[in-house]
Amino acid sequence: MTKSYVGQLLRGIVEPLLLLIIADFPVHGYEIARELERRSEGYFDLTASTLYSALRRLEQRGLVLSSWEQVTRQKRRCYALTEKGRQFLAEELTQWQTFIGATDRLLES
Repeated sequence: MTKSYVGQLLRGIVEPLLLLIIADFPVHGYEIARELERRSEGYFDLTASTLYSALRRLEQRGLVLSSWEQVTRQKRRCYALTEKGRQFLAEELTQWQTFIGATDRLLES
């Protein structure tokens, strides 16, 4: 797999991956990035620009809501899933499970 191909795949799944992290509890951007990296064992290490651009798109589409919260001495923007976001994520996960199953079957052949 070439790096450009991996980049294309990432562009297609970055938003559902972020929604998956946000679904657990309201969280700020840095925590989203760290949790994504942790769960993927370092495979997904998003740049700040990629992360915040995707979060803005998700908010514009009504899939997440953001609010400013005081964390220690700083204010941070926290993100939470909307009901529309939960429905979208459920649909995306179903499609991805189907895709992964088909890919696994091909690899096992």
